[in-house]
Amino acid sequence: MKFTTPAGTNPIDQLKVIGKPIDRIDGAMKTTGMALYAYEQNKVAPNAVYGHVVGSAIAKGRIVSMDTSDAKRAPGVLAVITAENVGKLGKGSKNTAKLLGGPNIQHYHQAIALVVAETFEQARTAAQLVHVKYAAEKGTYSLADAKGKATKPKGGDSPPDSKAGDFAGAFAGAPVRLDATYTTPDQSHAMMEPHASIASWDGDKLTVWTSNQMVGWGHDDLAKTLGVAKDRVRLVSPFVGGGFGGKLFLRTEALLAALGAWTVKRPVKVALSRPMMFNNTTHRPATIQRIRIGADRSGKISAIGHESWSGDLPDGQPETAVMQTRLLYAGANRMTSMRLAVLDLPEGNAMRAPGEAPGLMALEIAIDEMAEKLKMDPVAFRILNDTQVDPEKPSRPFSQRKLVQCLRTGAEKFGWNARNLHPGQTRDGRWLIGHGVAAAFRNNLVMKSAARIRLDRNGTVTVETDMTDIGTGSYTIIAQTAAEMMGVGMDKVVVKLGDSSFPVSAGSGGQWGANSSTAGVYAACMKMREAVSKQLGVDAATAEFVGGMVRAGGHSMPLAQAAEGGELIAEDQMEYGDLDKKYQQSTFGAHFIEVGVDAATGETRVRRMLAVCAAGRILNPKSARSQVIGAMTMGVGAALMEDLVVDKRYGYFVNHDLAGYEVPVHADIPHQDVIFLDETDPISSPMKAKGVGELGLCGVAAAIANAVYNATGVRVRDYPVTLDKLLAKMPAQL
Repeated sequence: MKFTTPAGTNPIDQLKVIGKPIDRIDGAMKTTGMALYAYEQNKVAPNAVYGHVVGSAIAKGRIVSMDTSDAKRAPGVLAVITAENVGKLGKGSKNTAKLLGGPNIQHYHQAIALVVAETFEQARTAAQLVHVKYAAEKGTYSLADAKGKATKPKGGDSPPDSKAGDFAGAFAGAPVRLDATYTTPDQSHAMMEPHASIASWDGDKLTVWTSNQMVGWGHDDLAKTLGVAKDRVRLVSPFVGGGFGGKLFLRTEALLAALGAWTVKRPVKVALSRPMMFNNTTHRPATIQRIRIGADRSGKISAIGHESWSGDLPDGQPETAVMQTRLLYAGANRMTSMRLAVLDLPEGNAMRAPGEAPGLMALEIAIDEMAEKLKMDPVAFRILNDTQVDPEKPSRPFSQRKLVQCLRTGAEKFGWNARNLHPGQTRDGRWLIGHGVAAAFRNNLVMKSAARIRLDRNGTVTVETDMTDIGTGSYTIIAQTAAEMMGVGMDKVVVKLGDSSFPVSAGSGGQWGANSSTAGVYAACMKMREAVSKQLGVDAATAEFVGGMVRAGGHSMPLAQAAEGGELIAEDQMEYGDLDKKYQQSTFGAHFIEVGVDAATGETRVRRMLAVCAAGRILNPKSARSQVIGAMTMGVGAALMEDLVVDKRYGYFVNHDLAGYEVPVHADIPHQDVIFLDETDPISSPMKAKGVGELGLCGVAAAIANAVYNATGVRVRDYPVTLDKLLAKMPAQL
């Protein structure tokens, strides 16, 4: 099914199930421990043995020699897998051959061997007996040092440069100007569940139970890397314990588990240790961002320029931190650019809201700084520079854009008018109190997505799609979609996810998962409605599916009657044609923050948080709110804590565990309010929904930084905003 125009009479608009705050159907399984994650699939892979990954001890260079003899003689050891004894690997979409290094080493903790043994302890002990001699080379580990050699990136989905009008001339002639540089650090996904897989071969057929956000991508890449036909490989990922983008792609543990299982002819379990997760897998790369804004005395932006530098391994891609600046505010004269430096650090790649999250960390401070120069309220300045069309392509309108409504609603709810205009003047005992705001922006991406529907003689509707649930509530909103479309209760719907034997879905990433996967289920349900109508001899166009019945032509028949002769099966997919060329599809929001900063120590505490989101139809307000408050919490970490510290001598992340890499805990987070504007977007999909899980993160860190400035009068442009960056500049307190 192709979706190119808004639907007319749309069954999803009944809103009997869709849009309701229904409890998660997988909640009981997860809270009682009945939901089995990748490493826990013991029954389906009996007699499994364990693999332990050996990571490179250098960041760049070559392996001169590797002696595995002591490891092989260790108790319980069955095999030692290396690049030398597995032969040449194929390349998946992300050059997956690099997942097993040797003899060349690209980054610290790149996997160079897998030790397989009867028990985990035996494998881990024997891994220490793999003796490796290296020829280390000098690497580049500092973005600041490499910035001067950065070049225009090649490939990728986004052009590195954009321009409109005469930015240089307009900026030079603007009566009010800002030219500032901001930095964001390397960050880690730090999800709860580690990267883990169990691989098992049955003859030449491979099954891998894994923790992966994009089953379709992983399935394709694993088959290509192993040189095995796709129909001989199956990936299963029914539950994922968090990902944030770190599990988008095939990773080391899945590949090595498959290689190990082939070698020892038994199922092999592999999980990465926490330090290995930090240095072996992907991370959000650091950025250096220069922002220039010019405006007239009334506050109208006449020139806006945003340049960003980030780093990655050779053939990598930049952090697309300028993307929101191309779309968020009006201004006739514009310029953005992205440059990529080669760094010998672990791979930089997607982390929740890639591009917009770090980009807004800089842009939304710059907007506040510009408002101060203009002596304007920051909310009023943002509203003044709203646009309803793509400012770089004025002929392309936004399908929906309610940024102004988000800002106004949030300002009223938060009590913004009580904010002190003068920084450092409001106190509550020892605490300096400040208020900050930031716009939220994240593009609404849509992906082709398919599903299969089964109807049995009991009237039970079963949905099969390889969509994953990474803690976001996919099971529930997919069940709601099927229940709404087929006119049955939630108790008559069974949802099966995360299996490559099912139709390929959008997968979980880029906040496209909810809208796209439910649209695929919608398409399959429409196909099933046609099959049911044909079976019952009624007109599908006029038939109503309500309360487990099919009503048409004055008659009413049980839905189950259509399957009396045997199970009905329908399959379809949702495609989007050229919608992205006709409309700019984005989600919008506004974040309002209150902080307290200890006047003596500089300790910052977040006291109040409010997010207002305009993200199309909200399919399940309860799970959507959960997504947004989780994202807001992540924003607190980005603002005040998170910083992967690079050892610039040896090229690795020093704080590579959850003791050294700080993330927010319950004590750090106050009550969080979330408001969803009443919005449907028929351009986006037949669900009239959009993504929201990443929008809740975008802008939070800047709103906190702006609140800290309002509290103290100290402007910090280098994240995270830690007390050492405040104390030296804070005024002496009585």
